[in-house]
Amino acid sequence: MPQPNLSYWEQNSFIGRPDLLIIGSGIVGLTAALEYRRRFPKAKILVVERSPIAAGGSTRNAGFACFGSISEILADLENHKEQVVIDLIKSRWEGLARLRALVGDQHMDYQEVGNYEVFRDQDSDLYQQCRAAMPRLNELMESATGQKEVFKENQPAIQKFGLGQTQHLIWNRAEGMINTGKMMRRLVDLTRKANIEILNGVTVEKLFTHTNHVSALLNNNWEIKAERVIVATNGFARQLLPKVSVRPARNLVLITKPIQGLKIKGAFHGEGGYFYFRNIENRILLGGGRHLDLKNEETSEFGENDLIKKALLGLLESTILPEQSYTIDRWWSGILGVGEQKKPIIEKQDYRLVVAVRMGGMGVAIGSSVGVMAIEAFTS
Repeated sequence: MPQPNLSYWEQNSFIGRPDLLIIGSGIVGLTAALEYRRRFPKAKILVVERSPIAAGGSTRNAGFACFGSISEILADLENHKEQVVIDLIKSRWEGLARLRALVGDQHMDYQEVGNYEVFRDQDSDLYQQCRAAMPRLNELMESATGQKEVFKENQPAIQKFGLGQTQHLIWNRAEGMINTGKMMRRLVDLTRKANIEILNGVTVEKLFTHTNHVSALLNNNWEIKAERVIVATNGFARQLLPKVSVRPARNLVLITKPIQGLKIKGAFHGEGGYFYFRNIENRILLGGGRHLDLKNEETSEFGENDLIKKALLGLLESTILPEQSYTIDRWWSGILGVGEQKKPIIEKQDYRLVVAVRMGGMGVAIGSSVGVMAIEAFTS
């Protein structure tokens, strides 16, 4: 069925000619919109989102503050220079503080509960590596955050939480948990209160930069002409800008129905951060496992991987809820943006076009800072 042309009313009341068009309504996109409004109170700002709700990582994550587990940071040191890792950790620490100041702890149920890295029977070598590196990593963490003794062992908590097949726990005092839905709901409310239009169900298929504007061609043949454009679609960015160095990475997540007498309280990671679980009220939320099938999980298609699904259920039964009954409430998947480097991409592609993507699974922690830096990139 042919799509109708924009009416005069639609063009002038909803679209117009934005001073800033932002593609993607996740943490990065909405933070960028709010920062632009702060700097330019009278600007016309338009945010477009292809889904009814921002469906990528911002609304589909597990609700971690995304600081990083000890084995994950140790792995980063193997692939990056130490100063790069310190800068990454510092950016997460400062970015989380920015998000908390913007949203408010009460509006996202922020809980600074720390994080436990779980080392199961088969993880003894990894545990020994982390234990040996702990003094060095604590110094590194203090350098990045000012926090002393971030990592320490806590074996008694194994019994407290009723964990099965677990030999060791290392606690990270800097991690926290949020309510993802409330956080994004608050960002949307703040954006709309700032007189910023958000249009959902709008897919931008092509961008063309011109001397005095950028043309965004939509899937219904409509065109938006904007003075400036920010692409903030993270794992989906290459669909619009094929040369951007970011890859999609799908993560699978499940949540149980309420469990009577649940012992698990707090945030947990395992296997270098590839597995993660937490309590949400009296439920278990568990996700990850893409490292078991990296090639097939490098996709921007939502869905379930049977191999990973089986592994998550095995972890739930053997480690998290041994000898305890449960019922799965629902499964879902989210799409991350990753690359060879953990550092996000914030690049001016053109005088009028900035791309702000590749959160590397740390969007909760760094997304708000990346949004602000996307605005600053226009003046760099």
